[in-house]
Amino acid sequence: MQKNRIVELFNIQYPIIQAGMIWCSGWELAAAVSNAGGLGIIGAGSMYPHILDEHITKCKAATNCPFAVNLPLLYPSIEEHINTIIKHKVPIVFTSAGNPKTWTKHLQLHGIKVVHVVSSSVFAQKAEAAGVDAVVAEGFEAGGHNGREETTTFCLIPMVRKAVKIPLIAAGGIATGQGMLAAMVLGAEAVQMGTRFVATLESSAHDSFKHKVLNTKEGDTMLAMKKLVSVRLIKNNFYQQVAQAEANGATPDQLMQLLGRGRAKKGMFEGDMDEGELEIGQIASLLDAIKPAADVVHQIIEEFNVAKTNLSNYQLIPHVTQGLSKQDK
Repeated sequence: MQKNRIVELFNIQYPIIQAGMIWCSGWELAAAVSNAGGLGIIGAGSMYPHILDEHITKCKAATNCPFAVNLPLLYPSIEEHINTIIKHKVPIVFTSAGNPKTWTKHLQLHGIKVVHVVSSSVFAQKAEAAGVDAVVAEGFEAGGHNGREETTTFCLIPMVRKAVKIPLIAAGGIATGQGMLAAMVLGAEAVQMGTRFVATLESSAHDSFKHKVLNTKEGDTMLAMKKLVSVRLIKNNFYQQVAQAEANGATPDQLMQLLGRGRAKKGMFEGDMDEGELEIGQIASLLDAIKPAADVVHQIIEEFNVAKTNLSNYQLIPHVTQGLSKQDK
């Protein structure tokens, strides 16, 4: 595979990035993806500062390849996380859920590349103005927290590509090499996959959640809690409670009370498939097996290469104009 700006920016072999998912992406998954030639990411959003320190330490011991940390900017102990990342000289940080101006320059002064996750071309332009090194444009299909605009990935990518000049990573509804090729045709230079890497051996998600993901069919996920922070959930008993509350006009405070504390941990990490918050993307319906992360990376590359070859062999039949009048032409 030829190098592009993302591969060179991160010093990786393949433009495949594993998303930093809460409760699912610890050091084992990040190291496995990085060792396979992609970019693994530790999801810091669900970690106390001392836990993040432990995961970074173990990841550094498990791989000599670049890896990253995903950092939600609204995290309450953000300064402690920043200090931990700088202390360990983590080469790359993916920021989300906040203003990229706040920490980008500070991280870059310590030699850290900064990538920001956006859900619209407007936010992409703001991220570029803040000086980030690249953006992840994440479409409506994605799992977890999502943009309120409900812009699908294949609409979002060309709009963001037109709006900014910095390197662009596509996310949301991508789990195969064919999807990766399609995103790159539209202007992306890499893809970020979350759902595909949840269903891997190294994922820190509970086995019950991994198998729930495999059994998710079309229409089994839905965007919810727009009055708080939009999140895509598998339809279980907790989701039904949220849907009923929203139908009854629940206020943000009422939804927050229903959500409570530790709901995502209860579902994705502890395995309560009824009352837990089960965040996953629409592409889950395409998955059929739990595999080692390295096998996933290699399969994606193989699918990409086959799809690219097939596409290059496909030619449109030229439009026949002979015998048509000027008006018909």
